[in-house]
Amino acid sequence: MSAEGVFVSGRQISGGSKGLVAQLLLALICGGYAAGAALGWGSEKLALIMGDFGLSLAALIAAVSCFFYARGHTSRFRPAWLLFSFSSAMASAGNAVWGWYEVVLEEPVPSPCLADLFFLCFAPPAIVGLLVLAKRPVSKAGWVCLALDSWLIGGSLLTLSWSLALARTAQFQGESVTQAALSLAYPLLDIVLVSMVLALHFRKAAGSRSAVNTAIAALALTVLCDALFTSPLLRETYRSGQLLDAGWFAGSLLLAYAPWGVRRVPEPSAPATPREDRHIRHSTPIAGSLAALTPYLAAAVCTLGILYNVTEGRKVDRVVVLTGCTVVLALVVRQGIMLVDNIALTHELAHKESHFRSLVQGSSDVIMIAAPSGILRYVSPAASGVYGREAEDLVGAELASIIHPDDLGRVVHEVRRFLATPPADEPTTRIECRFRSGTGDWLNVESTVNRHQGGLIFNSRDVTERVRLQAQLQHNAEHDPLTDLPNRALFTQRVRQALSGRRTTDPGTAVLFIDLDGFKGVNDRLGHQVGDELLILAAHRLQDSVRAGDTAARLGGDEFAAIVLGDGSGDQAAREYQVHEIADRLRLKLSQPYKIDGNDVRVAASIGVAFAEPGITPTDLMRNADLAMYRAKAGGKNRVEMYAPQMQADVVRRTELAARLRTALHDGEFTLLHQPVVHLTSGRVSAVAAQARWRSAQGILFTPAEFLRGSDDGDRTSELGHWLLEEAVKQAAERAGMGYCAPVSVRIPARKLLDKSLPLSSVEALLTRHGLPSGALMIELSDNDPRASLDELEHRLVALRRLGVRIALDGFGSGYAAMNALRRLPVDVLKLDRGLVEGVVESGRLHKITAGLLRIACDLGMQSVAEGVDLPEQVTALRAMGCTHGQGMAFSGPLDEYRLRRALVAGSYPMPGTNALPVLAGTGAALPVRRPRQPVSDRIPRPAIRSNTETPVPPT
Repeated sequence: MSAEGVFVSGRQISGGSKGLVAQLLLALICGGYAAGAALGWGSEKLALIMGDFGLSLAALIAAVSCFFYARGHTSRFRPAWLLFSFSSAMASAGNAVWGWYEVVLEEPVPSPCLADLFFLCFAPPAIVGLLVLAKRPVSKAGWVCLALDSWLIGGSLLTLSWSLALARTAQFQGESVTQAALSLAYPLLDIVLVSMVLALHFRKAAGSRSAVNTAIAALALTVLCDALFTSPLLRETYRSGQLLDAGWFAGSLLLAYAPWGVRRVPEPSAPATPREDRHIRHSTPIAGSLAALTPYLAAAVCTLGILYNVTEGRKVDRVVVLTGCTVVLALVVRQGIMLVDNIALTHELAHKESHFRSLVQGSSDVIMIAAPSGILRYVSPAASGVYGREAEDLVGAELASIIHPDDLGRVVHEVRRFLATPPADEPTTRIECRFRSGTGDWLNVESTVNRHQGGLIFNSRDVTERVRLQAQLQHNAEHDPLTDLPNRALFTQRVRQALSGRRTTDPGTAVLFIDLDGFKGVNDRLGHQVGDELLILAAHRLQDSVRAGDTAARLGGDEFAAIVLGDGSGDQAAREYQVHEIADRLRLKLSQPYKIDGNDVRVAASIGVAFAEPGITPTDLMRNADLAMYRAKAGGKNRVEMYAPQMQADVVRRTELAARLRTALHDGEFTLLHQPVVHLTSGRVSAVAAQARWRSAQGILFTPAEFLRGSDDGDRTSELGHWLLEEAVKQAAERAGMGYCAPVSVRIPARKLLDKSLPLSSVEALLTRHGLPSGALMIELSDNDPRASLDELEHRLVALRRLGVRIALDGFGSGYAAMNALRRLPVDVLKLDRGLVEGVVESGRLHKITAGLLRIACDLGMQSVAEGVDLPEQVTALRAMGCTHGQGMAFSGPLDEYRLRRALVAGSYPMPGTNALPVLAGTGAALPVRRPRQPVSDRIPRPAIRSNTETPVPPT
C-alpha cells in the first residue's frame, strides 16, 4: 500500500471510530427514552412532560443541528437541510403547544388547535427537502416519470389505507367537518411523504448518499409513528409519554445526527478495495432493478386494496375505484414514456456506436483494449499500417508478448501505479515503450492509457522518428560538431560521475588538458579548412589512445581533454608515474606529422595533468589540469606538466597583482623614469629611454618585468602603454621648452602598433597637442611576432615616419625573424640584444657575432645601440667594433626627472681610458662641472629597458 493509501485508510479508521461512538451514544439515549416510556416514567406527570416537552426538545435539537450544518456548508444541498430544519421546528412547536395544554394548563388538548397547524406544516418542507436531495431528472420526461412514480406509490398507499381505515375515519359520526378534515389530513400527508421517500430512495445524489439514507430513515420512522397515531383504535387510547413517543423521539435525533455523524464513504472517483468494488458492481444492478419494479409494485398494492374490499364482502368504494383507475392510467402513461425514451436511446446509441466505429477505424493511432489479465480483446485496423501486423492476429494475444523485454518491467510498474491512483487525481497516463513490428523490428510507441471496465484502453502511435530525432539532438548537444568528441558539458558530467560513487576516494583518477602548440600558425599559413582537418585527425588519435572506460573530449579551439579513471591501487607514486607515461606517449602521438592534402603538417602538444583528491569538485580538478597545461606552455611547450599546489598560489598572486595594477592605473601610482643613451666616443647624452615604474602603496618600486609578467590583462597592459606614451611625450615637450632637448624613446610592441586601439591619428594628435618637435620621438619596435603581417606593419611604420617619428628595431640578433624585419621594415636604429652584450668580452664566438651585426648596421647606414652596457670593458670592446651608442649601468641607471635634468645639464659622461670622473655612477654620484649641451643632431633615442636586473631607483 502506498503512503497516500495508508494515510487515507488511517483517516477513515479515525473517522469511523468517532462515528461509532456517536452512534452508540445515540442508541443509548433513544433506548433510555424507550425504556422510560415502556415503564410509564414512574409517574403520570413526568410521562406528560417527557411525552410533550421531551419530543419538543428532540425536534428542536434536529432543527438547530440542520440549521448550523446548512450555515457552515455551502453546496447545492444546503436548501434541503434548511427545509429539514424548518420542518423539525414546526414539530417542536406543535409538541410544545400540546405540552402547554396537558402539562401547564392541565386540560385536554382541543381539536382543532394551534398544534394541529404546526403538525400539518411538518410534512410539506420535508417533502421539498427530499426533492432537493434527490438526483434531479435531466429531461422533461424524467420529471413526468418522477411525478407519475410518486402518484403510483401515493395512489396505491391511499387505496390500501382507505380500504383499511380511512373510509371509516371519513364516516365517523359525531365529529365536525373540521375535525374530520384534520383526521384525513394527517394520513394523506403521511402518504405523500412516504410516496416521496420511496420514489426518491433510488434517485439519491452520489455525493450525499449516506446522509440521504439517514434522513430518509428518520422521516420514515416519523411517518410510521404518524400512521399508528392516526389509527382510530390507537388514537382513542393514546396519551403522552407512551411507547409511541419513542419513535418520534428517535426520528428527531436521527435527523439531527444525519448531516454530522454519518459515515463518509469515498467518492466514486476514489480507489476501492476488491471487496468494495464487488459490492458496488452488485448493488448498482439491484438498485436499478428495484427502481424499475417500483411502478409494478405500486399497481400490485393498489390491486391488493381492491381485493381486500371484495374479500370482505364490502361494496367497492368510489374513492378506491377512482384511485385505482388513475393508478392504472399513470402506469400506462409511464410505460409509454419509457418505451418512447428507450426507442430514442436505442437510436442514439446506434448512432454513437457508428460514429465511434468510424473514428476508431479512420484514426491513424492504434486503439487496443486489454482485459485485466493482459489479453488484447480489441485492436483497431490501424495496427496494420503502424505495426505492420493485422489486427486479427493481435486479438487474443498477450500484451506482454509485443513489448520489448527491457521495457516490460517498467510498463508493468507504471500500469500498477496508475490503477492504484484515484481516477480523479490521474484520469490518464502516458507510457512509452518499444513494440515488435511485423518485420521483427522494434518501434518506439507512445500510448495514452485509460481505464475501461477493469481493463485498459491503449491509444498508441508510432514515435520512432521523434525518438531518433531527440537522440540526435541530445547527441549534438553533448558532442563537438567537428570531431564528434564529447564537448565541455558532457566531459564535465563524466568527470562528476568519476568523482562520485565508489570512486570518491580513489586518488588515481586523473584529468589531462591538451593544447596543440602551433595550431594558430597552421590556420594562418594553410587556412582554416586545413586546420579543421588537423583537429579531426588529432581527435581520432586521441580517441584511439584512451581506454574504453576513459573519455576524450574537445573543449574548444585547439584544446582537448581526457579523463583517465583510477585503477584502485594504493601506490600513488606509481600511479603518477604511469599516468605521466600515458600523457607523454599521447604527446608524442599528437606531435607526429599529419598528412593533409599530400603535405606534412606538424604541431606539438602541451599537456597538463591533475589528479583527483578527496573532496575535490569537478570544476577544481579541471582547473588544476588547465593550470598545469599553461605551465607546460610557459615552460617551453611540447611537454607534460604535473599539477602542483604552487601553481594555484601563483595564479592567486598574479590575480592579486593584476587587481592592484588596475587600481594603480586609476590612482596614479605609476611614475616615469628615463635612462640616458650615451655616445660611446664622445660620452655625450644623445637621447633618453622612457621606462615605467610602479610605486606601490607600501613604497615598493616595481620594474616593468615584474608587474607586466604578473598581469595577463591585455586591456590593462594596453592602457599602461597609452599612459607611458602620453607621459613620455608630455615630459619630453616640457624639457624641450626649458632648453633640455633630448629625444625620448618609447618601447611599443609590434602587435600594439597593429592594434586598432592605437590609431595613427592618436599619435599625430598627441605630438600636436604637446608641441613636441619633429624627430624628438622614437618608437622602439619590440616583440616582433613572426605571425604578424609584415605588410601591415610596414605600412604603419612608413606612416609614422611621415610624422617625423624615428623607428628602432629592438632585440636585434635574438630572433629568427630579425633579419626578415630588417629587410622589410623602415628602420633607423638597430638595438643589440642584451644577451650579445653580456658575453662580448668573455666569449670570442659572441665577439665575432656582435662584430658582424654591427658591420651590417654600419653598411646599411644605421646607428647602433647596445643595451645592458654595465662594465667599462664592454664599452671599450663595443666602441672598437663600431658600435655608436650604449645604454647601461656603466653610465647611469634609470633617473627621475630631477636627476635627469642634472645629467642633461652636465651633457656627457667620461669614457673608459680617460681621467674624468663619472657623471652619475648609480644614484649617488656627484655631478661634474656643467658643460655646453651638444647639438640635437648628435643625439639618438634609446628604448626603455625591461629587465629584472635593473636597479630600482629610490623614491625622491
